[in-house]
Amino acid sequence: MAKTVLITDDTAFMRMTLRNVLEKNGFEVVAEAGDGAQAVDKYKELKPDLVTMDITMPNMDGIEATKKILLEDPTAKIVMVSAMGQKALVVEALTSGAKDFIVKPFQPERILESLAKILS
Repeated sequence: MAKTVLITDDTAFMRMTLRNVLEKNGFEVVAEAGDGAQAVDKYKELKPDLVTMDITMPNMDGIEATKKILLEDPTAKIVMVSAMGQKALVVEALTSGAKDFIVKPFQPERILESLAKILS
């Protein structure tokens, strides 16, 4: 069975880019969220195998959403995918419980390598 993924990003173009990479490589994208609050709701509803999470979004940022999802499900697997590559944010994302941090723009191989490692 294909691994299920929830894509969270406030830009439709980035969600589409991630969806294309994931679906071409056997993942099933079960939902997309445009902000952290939507991501938390969709996670509770769908319980995907993995979540990709942007950091800078309206309503609720990705770090806050990561913390809320992990409160709900401590085994959740969340990967930050953000253009915000500042060291402090990377550290905060990882200490919040994210399993990896991928800086945009990314190479598809980098996404696939990260997900394979996290899901194995």
